[in-house]
Amino acid sequence: MNSHNHYQILQVNHQATPQEIKQSYRRLVKEFHPDSQAGSASHEKIIEINAAYEVLADPQRRSRYDQQLSLSNDVFAAQRRTNRSAEAQSYYQRYREAAQDSDNHLQHWYSYIYLPINRLLSRILNPLNHQIDQLAGDPFDDQLMAGFQGYIQLSRQFLEQAKILFASQPNPAKLAKVAAHLYHCLNHITDGIEELELFTLNYDDRCLHTGQELFSMAHRLKTEAQQTASYYF
Repeated sequence: MNSHNHYQILQVNHQATPQEIKQSYRRLVKEFHPDSQAGSASHEKIIEINAAYEVLADPQRRSRYDQQLSLSNDVFAAQRRTNRSAEAQSYYQRYREAAQDSDNHLQHWYSYIYLPINRLLSRILNPLNHQIDQLAGDPFDDQLMAGFQGYIQLSRQFLEQAKILFASQPNPAKLAKVAAHLYHCLNHITDGIEELELFTLNYDDRCLHTGQELFSMAHRLKTEAQQTASYYF
């Protein structure tokens, strides 16, 4: 609808009586007439006012004008509905694309961050008991100790790879709990390796037992991460 229709120009509502239209017309003519000394005088405004009054003061012309306004309003309303529908469709499309991006990020992090880290953790944690059993035959045997030290060195390498992977990308919000389990798991393994390495230097069984306990805690965290991830994959 035109923002300057005849009713608005004459500053009356659509239900105004002929008398109300006339009164408003006279008031506006006095206010905007070029011959007046008022600061609001405007020749262009007077032309608008006169044109509006000519239509609204004539019952037949006013009736036709009202019909035109009604049709215009219907078209405008239909256009607004169309625009709202288009906006809703656009919003839905953006939402779907964002959701798709989120799903892609989720899948990518799981496949290229979580799974490789999980495999590296297994290569660190799973051999520990077997390595200790072998060493138990004679901890002072140089060959057995060398094998145990090799396992520790290899575990350090796997741990560094896992840490680099973990820090390479932010985790998806949905997998925040999985990432938290991995974070603490990596920290426990770090401390556990330090204790195991101390054992190779001082042969103190307390270091060996502490290392075992830290690895056991890390294993539980790894399992919890895997169980949480299974809810999504």
